[in-house]
Amino acid sequence: MSQIPLVSIRCLVYNHEPYLRQCLDGFVMQKTNFPFEAIVHDDVSTDGSAAIIREYAEKYPDIIKPIYETENQYSKHDGSLARALDAAMHPGSKYVASCEGDDYWTDPEKLQLQVDFLESHPDYSMCCNLTKVYDEGLNSFVDVVPPDRSGRLKPDEIINRGGLFLSTCSLLYRKQVKWPDYPDYCRKCHVGDYPLQIMCAMKGAVYCFDRQMSVYRINHPGSWSNRQQSFDVDRLIKTRRSEVNMLKGFANDYPKYRRHFYNRIAFYINMCLPIDQGKEAVRKYLKAFKKEIIRFNWRWHLHLLVLLIDNKYVTRVFKKIWRRYFYYQFT
Repeated sequence: MSQIPLVSIRCLVYNHEPYLRQCLDGFVMQKTNFPFEAIVHDDVSTDGSAAIIREYAEKYPDIIKPIYETENQYSKHDGSLARALDAAMHPGSKYVASCEGDDYWTDPEKLQLQVDFLESHPDYSMCCNLTKVYDEGLNSFVDVVPPDRSGRLKPDEIINRGGLFLSTCSLLYRKQVKWPDYPDYCRKCHVGDYPLQIMCAMKGAVYCFDRQMSVYRINHPGSWSNRQQSFDVDRLIKTRRSEVNMLKGFANDYPKYRRHFYNRIAFYINMCLPIDQGKEAVRKYLKAFKKEIIRFNWRWHLHLLVLLIDNKYVTRVFKKIWRRYFYYQFT
């Protein structure tokens, strides 16, 4: 068997000690007829995550390839985190899989099934699978990550339904989709999974297995869902601006789907409107996206008006009208 891995797994770790063994066990239990590697990146965890990674790296040196940072890379938001992972991957690998340290795989055939599919379907750029959602706050499974159907997924579905439509821990994609000519507007986006999913949809077809093979964990300290609960209007604007610029970049490069990209821009700006943070926060937020808001259609402006109305009864009535007649056209 060749020593060049066919698949490179990208695993980001930060204070994931309670969950990390479950994640790494999901890697080493994979039954494949090809070699693969797992790049496990510890971003200066303050718990015992690094020690667990060392333990697995010593036990499975052919699979676990650790990176131990001395300075937190995620907080820089300058692409250094992605560059570290890019540099660590074997240049000869053909496919890339993702799974953060708090998520995990449940099926030992996951990689084999996904690789076999992409090997036999050269027109597909990515595949995924059904993923269960585990809520740490409730200590139970609460949902299944969309898509709610299997088979070939349409590009407009992936654009319109956002980054949570496909779970990152379920993805396997062709390395050539992202390397070496990944656009700057994707690299500079603060969210990494959504632009990747869109790029795969633009460069090929996307397939979803009707098989639950992974688990996405939410509502624990350090998780993405937990970090979003802390509010800072300047950080919110900066993050949302990176996503808006990413979508505008795609709209320019792929005009066939321009309407969908701008619909998603409208949805993003609307979704994060900081109404609960006071008038100054709302005013600052709307001013930051003035150029985008001007070009939105009247339906979006009606929705914005509904959100800004102080009277709860009127808001409730308007929301019912909106959802009944306009919502699905907007999204």
